[in-house]
Amino acid sequence: MAAREFTTPVPRVSEVPFRMLPAARNWERIALKWRNIAERRRDHHLDLYKSERWKHYYTDEEFLIEMRQAVAIAERWAVIAPRPGEREVPAAIEQPVAA
Repeated sequence: MAAREFTTPVPRVSEVPFRMLPAARNWERIALKWRNIAERRRDHHLDLYKSERWKHYYTDEEFLIEMRQAVAIAERWAVIAPRPGEREVPAAIEQPVAA
């Protein structure tokens, strides 16, 4: 797969036609749920690390792999489903000035 910058597949509500608003809102809601799950998983692994409970369940190498995967997945979902305040503002379209 070619290395290229990834942008979110979830459109802004302002970018979709009026008839697609309910579908776009639903898509965004579902994507944010998956992002929350990924972040909770990452936080759970961090909690395991801080409390050292991970030693009961994993070897050093296994936990390192699990932790890296949890962090990577959470970061990926942050790109896929940005929260409304995290989205970049679209560039303003220059309007011609009336003379």
